[in-house]
Amino acid sequence: MSAIIVKPKLVSPLLPALIAEAGDGAARRFFEFFTANIRNPNTRAAYAHAVAHFLRWCEDRHFSLKSIEPIVVAAYVEQLQTTHAAPSVKQHLAAVRMLFDWLVTGQVVPVNPAASVRGPKHVVKRGKTPVLSAEDARKLLDSIDTTSIIGLRDRALIATMVFSFARVSAVLGMKVEDYYQNGKRWWLRLHEKGGKFHEVPAHHNTEAYLDAYIEAAGIAEDPKGPLFRTVRGRSKTLTTKPLRRNNALDMVKRRALAAGLPARLCNHSFRATGITAYLEAGGTIEKAQQIAAHESPKTTKLYDRTSDAITLDEIERIAI
Repeated sequence: MSAIIVKPKLVSPLLPALIAEAGDGAARRFFEFFTANIRNPNTRAAYAHAVAHFLRWCEDRHFSLKSIEPIVVAAYVEQLQTTHAAPSVKQHLAAVRMLFDWLVTGQVVPVNPAASVRGPKHVVKRGKTPVLSAEDARKLLDSIDTTSIIGLRDRALIATMVFSFARVSAVLGMKVEDYYQNGKRWWLRLHEKGGKFHEVPAHHNTEAYLDAYIEAAGIAEDPKGPLFRTVRGRSKTLTTKPLRRNNALDMVKRRALAAGLPARLCNHSFRATGITAYLEAGGTIEKAQQIAAHESPKTTKLYDRTSDAITLDEIERIAI
């Protein structure tokens, strides 16, 4: 890796021209920003895309790294708003701001040109994630053919997300040993952002589905192996590789279509579905926040769709 850093020209396809032109110090700091500073792989990928987009934009306008000023970043943000939604623009700006912070502390550039640039206002009061009713969630789970190991896996995966309000990445990051017995009940150890673990009791349905899957898969004796695994070609046997988010998303859409449910369902739908069903059953936002491992109750509230039916009832009062 040291050879790559010392000679950035060897990785020119990965190194933006503006960074390469600024010298070895800039190249080294650029790679360190993504490898040493950002731990979450999803954040790393999103920020890499945003930074590359910004630097290409600057390169097309013949700016050098050190000639980029606040007005340049502001112009980029203005143009980006014509093609991207506010959340995407804010993420792009955050990535650029963090990169230049890193370059400043590494003495590559004197000041951060993005520090004073404001992004677009974006206030979210209600999430846009598609949500299933409790009946449709049950319909989806019951529609899965569990005579195969793939069906058992898919049912267990969906149930784990629904009943624990978990992010798909937190579930797919689980090892077999992360489904463990504590007293008389079984628990889930979810792999959250920042290397944190979040432990929640397994719902009785989750227990039943995971037990059936693990027994059929024969993975109980592989505690360090991934809990949810990919399938090997046409043999339909499990590999030792973990299932990826895009694999899970393809599965969700395929299962939804087969069950006669909207194909726009996504992995995140089950987090919102679980929270909404819990609140409809009398649960509290505070406890839902705790189960979902949200930092703020405002975030949990975005997943709450219990008011949707009330709103519709009120609208139907209009007798025209």
